[in-house]
Amino acid sequence: MAKRGREKVQVRKKTHFVRMQTGGERSCLQNYRLRELLSIYFTMLAVVVVILLASFQGASPRGDPFPFRVPLDPLGTLELSWNVSYPQQEVCFQLLVKELHFGIVFGMSDRGELENADLAILWSDGHKSYFGDAWSDAQGHIRLDRKQDYQLLEAHRAPEGFYLTFKRPFSTCDPNDYLIEDGTVHLIYGVLDRPVTSLLAVNLSLVNRGLQRVQLLKPNISNPELPPDVQTLEVLAPNVSVPGQETTYWCYITELPENMPKNHIVMYESVITPGNEALVHHMEVFQCAPQFDSIPHYSGPCDSKMKPQRLNYCRHVLAAWALGAKAFYYPEEAGLAIGGPDSSKYLRLEVHYHNPLQLKGRFDSSGIRLFYTSTLRKYDGGIMELGLVYTPEMAIPPHEDHFELTGYCTEKCTTTALPPGGIHIFASQLHTHLTGTAVRTMLLRDGREVETVNVDNHFSTHFQEIRMLKKMVTVLPGDVLLTSCTYNTQDREKATVGGFGILEEMCVNYIHYYPRTELELCKSAVDYRYLQNYFAFMNRFHDDEICSCSQAAVPEQFAAVSWDPFSKDVLRALYNTSPISMHCNQSSATRFPGDWERQSLPQVTTSLPKPQYKCETTREPQPQPQPPAVIEVRTRGRL
Repeated sequence: MAKRGREKVQVRKKTHFVRMQTGGERSCLQNYRLRELLSIYFTMLAVVVVILLASFQGASPRGDPFPFRVPLDPLGTLELSWNVSYPQQEVCFQLLVKELHFGIVFGMSDRGELENADLAILWSDGHKSYFGDAWSDAQGHIRLDRKQDYQLLEAHRAPEGFYLTFKRPFSTCDPNDYLIEDGTVHLIYGVLDRPVTSLLAVNLSLVNRGLQRVQLLKPNISNPELPPDVQTLEVLAPNVSVPGQETTYWCYITELPENMPKNHIVMYESVITPGNEALVHHMEVFQCAPQFDSIPHYSGPCDSKMKPQRLNYCRHVLAAWALGAKAFYYPEEAGLAIGGPDSSKYLRLEVHYHNPLQLKGRFDSSGIRLFYTSTLRKYDGGIMELGLVYTPEMAIPPHEDHFELTGYCTEKCTTTALPPGGIHIFASQLHTHLTGTAVRTMLLRDGREVETVNVDNHFSTHFQEIRMLKKMVTVLPGDVLLTSCTYNTQDREKATVGGFGILEEMCVNYIHYYPRTELELCKSAVDYRYLQNYFAFMNRFHDDEICSCSQAAVPEQFAAVSWDPFSKDVLRALYNTSPISMHCNQSSATRFPGDWERQSLPQVTTSLPKPQYKCETTREPQPQPQPPAVIEVRTRGRL
């Protein structure tokens, strides 16, 4: 099948060509010139998929039709690039397979499972090659979809490998298909290394496979120009010898330049050591608390017992990057302050290495490059914490697959702390620990949900980044912000309490906004006395001999609860109805003046409607089974 150069591969459905250049069709290849199309057409004598697609957003200044890309496998032999069309509600994918054998499986699933996954599959029986839309059942066996919603656009070889281009709507209204929505998407892939005579005979659990997480639906936002006096500061890992284990969080303390005056960070980007693109999963830069004159220098695992205690006070986020993320720009009118007398000179870099092959002997100096200017912008940007207070009073029972906790930023706090014109949120970073599966923050005004600040229904603690919002959200005095987190504790035997430890839990949204205010933390927790009433009631109900009385610490009281459906339901009802303790905190870590205990829960009177997709507005009859596309193989054997 392979020919020298960029040979286009003929594609058929039964006896009809999948036409690659027609007046009404659309592909993902932007800005191709007509003479290039004609040259390819007459030189290769093949039908080519090339059409201008102005509706696909996000092209780079060079006209890159696929501006977003990530390596899929740890060795970088599979690379995914993509683009998004919001008008067409479609994502266009391009897979580069550097060593193609007998096929490739690509798909999406709820948490990265191989079972019940939505798949696009290219396979060869040794004579012919096929492309189809498929799904896997609960046992991991592959079945072709009745309706082929993955549309093949192009397949060709190039010196660097085999390219496969296809697209799919956000929603297909097919119960076997994955809904592509805002937030994290768990991508799965598999390599077929032997001929496939029947898809039903393929079991995904037996193929060479893997998982990658990305944000597919990137916002369509143009990047502002950088000021002429911009300078750079690189916060890089110090040639770390990456441990030969699957997951490592590496912490490194460094300092700002001596006597650095106040500047504004206006942009930042990742700096990845060449060859480690598939190893460096995500990174964050934190600034330490200014009240400490010194922070011990440290370079080592973040969970090491040798880590200095003061590193726990380096939690003010300056920058965050994750796989697939491009450079992060601040709005032209704002920048994040760094340097000056009120700023700590100490920074903490945290790098997450994902090393599933447990490779050894790899060294890394990746990090984040900060772009800053001494020409201060109109507004200081601010970072505010929303959600739940880090307290064991907020807990998740064991063996729960869907337990939700909500933190509140109340009307009283926003009225007290926000300026008359409000604040403008332009980015957000969601955060939980290991059991978090979904996070969302909603803006309420007069009891009505008016905007979604950020939502991730497939959240993973292993993929956290600061995400630009598709549109800026204005929060006015008197508004309410609700941050809800969903947890799965099915594999835990004891209650998971809130706290700083990785086996404890958090529910946080770090919102990035301007103009900066003194409100740095707007979070809540259940009123302590109501929680004590819960423990007392459950002891009486179960007639427990062990007294879970108020003299014991809250984690001990939760550990003594007999967890059955009733005790779980009562705890859920407690969190959904009881008054809260409101933490409306200034940057000095003290609360704004006022009475913040036993505050009533904000009530949601009207919820936002769910998004509408094209397939929901057009009623189509049940489709006849559609065959896969046939890709003609020029030679026997491998693709």
